[in-house]
Amino acid sequence: MDQNSMLIEERRQHVLTTINRDGRVLVSELSDALGISRITIRKDLAYLEERGLLQRTHGGALAPRSGALLDPTLTEKEQQRLQEKHRIAEAAVKLVSEGACIILDSGSTTTMIARALRSFSNLTVITNAVNIASELTNTTFEVMLTGGMLRRNSYSLVGPPAEDTLRDIHADILFLGVDGFDPEIGITTPNVLESRVNRAMVRVSRKVVAVCDSTKFSRRSLALIVPPSAVHTVITDKGISPADLEALRSAGIEVIVA
Repeated sequence: MDQNSMLIEERRQHVLTTINRDGRVLVSELSDALGISRITIRKDLAYLEERGLLQRTHGGALAPRSGALLDPTLTEKEQQRLQEKHRIAEAAVKLVSEGACIILDSGSTTTMIARALRSFSNLTVITNAVNIASELTNTTFEVMLTGGMLRRNSYSLVGPPAEDTLRDIHADILFLGVDGFDPEIGITTPNVLESRVNRAMVRVSRKVVAVCDSTKFSRRSLALIVPPSAVHTVITDKGISPADLEALRSAGIEVIVA
């Protein structure tokens, strides 16, 4: 009995470890990986959901929605969904042309886009993320870093100075990282000051591209950045649900699945 209990706990810990690393789990993949029936896996997911450790979805589970104020650090975000973010970044740079003026919001996905942009030689990049500016110091780009107050959680600059810097800018394309994207409400973030800077970025950009892995859909954080009508294109991964995909396209948004 004790041995069985230990095995159950090990199995459930494996589920939680996978969710923390990848942002989600699938019943079919867990069943194959652990050699356990899908019925047993579903019981494990139900047990863990009752304790607030995950959120069940059709065919699997996601990391728990810990409220609208959940604000993980950039370091934590960079450990999640790495392959998906890499593919999203590769798709994003295909929308860029030499000589373009690009705005990069702070975030783990936009940081990957900054790295992918190194294949270009003539770009102007405007960002409120000090880590992204650092990533681009050895390029031939013109790099503009907004002023503002440093948010250590995200390495981003926020506040009136950042908003003022963006007011007179005209950019070709904005790549906007996403904490939550509810197709009915729009793009949200846990930090009000961040939302104001992001909104200023949207106002001065000819094309707005939201870059987000599929776990970010149907989530709502504290502060609204913009409604869906302000977004031209979404780049996401193959995990997006058919319902979210249809909702985005019905809103007139181009969806690129990387």
